[in-house]
Amino acid sequence: MIKTLIAILIVVGVAFGGYKLWEYWENVENEREKDKNPPAPMSADRLQGLPPKLEPSLQQAEKGGPKALKAWLDQYKRTGIVKDPRLAWIELDYVVMITKDDPIEAKKIFGEIKQRTPPDSPVNERIKMLEKNYE
Repeated sequence: MIKTLIAILIVVGVAFGGYKLWEYWENVENEREKDKNPPAPMSADRLQGLPPKLEPSLQQAEKGGPKALKAWLDQYKRTGIVKDPRLAWIELDYVVMITKDDPIEAKKIFGEIKQRTPPDSPVNERIKMLEKNYE
């Protein structure tokens, strides 16, 4: 009776150990797949919050430099037409543009963007990349 119980416990223990080993192996394989296929970097054109009709004027403002982009932001941010997360992305572009000329203003705007951006926002990855430059 005791020998049978011990044999059953050994079989159950081996089966459980095999299952855990198999589970571990699946996790390792999944991690390898993730490493092989990293997620595509977020791009501004995939973000919501900018009506398509404003895309040409935004591109013109970006080509015009920091002053033109600031004027564009002032015009459309007040009206509420442009919304986050795209607004945050555009403002981060502006922050990068003005960093050399006005680092204090860049840090201020970056802080505002970071504060209002929720943790699950697609812009957070970019904020984390730029964070060390503006903190």
